[in-house]
Amino acid sequence: MDQQKIMYLRLIILIFFIGILLQCNTEKKISPGHIGRPPLPVTDVTFFSSSLQRDMHINVILPRNYDKSDLRYPVLYLCHGLTSNYHEFKYAVPEYLNRFDMIVVMVDVGNSWYVNWAYSADNRPYKFADHVCKDIINYVDNHYRTIADRKGRAINGISMGGFGAMSLGLSHPELFCSVGSHSGALGWAASQRLLLEKGEKPWVIWEQALADTVTRYNNINIRGFSSIVERTPQGQPFIKPEDADAVDPFKLVLQIPKEKLPHIYLDCGTGDGLINSAHDFMQLLVKNDIAFVYGQSDGIHEEDYWGRELSISMAVQYAVMLRNIWGREFERYDPYSEKK
Repeated sequence: MDQQKIMYLRLIILIFFIGILLQCNTEKKISPGHIGRPPLPVTDVTFFSSSLQRDMHINVILPRNYDKSDLRYPVLYLCHGLTSNYHEFKYAVPEYLNRFDMIVVMVDVGNSWYVNWAYSADNRPYKFADHVCKDIINYVDNHYRTIADRKGRAINGISMGGFGAMSLGLSHPELFCSVGSHSGALGWAASQRLLLEKGEKPWVIWEQALADTVTRYNNINIRGFSSIVERTPQGQPFIKPEDADAVDPFKLVLQIPKEKLPHIYLDCGTGDGLINSAHDFMQLLVKNDIAFVYGQSDGIHEEDYWGRELSISMAVQYAVMLRNIWGREFERYDPYSEKK
């Protein structure tokens, strides 16, 4: 082989390896994260809430290839925690969603505890349960290709949102086939009942939080509903102990016939101050032979724990919705069966 042919062969080999290196670098740039795909886009949506008589916001994430199909998709609604807002799930979830063909909606209710308030001190309507279960769901079903039925809806949340998701889901088993809670303040309603029985007002938020003039997340812009003070209703969520009972997950879960109960998922970190509430609810379910999925792992009451565990709850709730949509369980795998 003459020298010219050798040089030509070396040049081809060099170009080949350069191409491989460029491809690897490109993949690294467009595929960050451990899922191997970039986070899906999050769209901030403004709409009018009839229940609150004001414009409100939600975040919506559509599944991959939504624009390239005419399919209808199940929806997972996510509920934020106390002093937080609808942006709380913008970490982790947009990346995890690459694995699931469902729509995710991040709701916003301020510091309301996801209930319809019994008393408004400023005459504003504080119907936050209706805001989620009527206004948000109706808006999403009317503007996106959803499976607009119980079998295609799940709800989950963290901390206050864990209480909210469990309370709303068990108050409306006709709307959701799956309910979940991460580090949920599941005993909040019961604790408010005790305060009312003592003649005290219900507890909603820490006084020091109300003294803060800066919201926990600064990138919200809802007129009249952006600061922590604005986002905290004026009045009382409950007036009578019975008001608290009506939204208490510990009571609601026993009032629904088992065949009509949503699938229940809950978890909590071992170092979380709310873990006893999770244990109490789990023991209630066990005592009454109610099916559920429970997770407990290292972690405290913080985003690092929730961001990790959301990957698990999303998989579980997506699988539950698929089961309901298909109308059957997954096919049984039996390696010893004889296939004819």
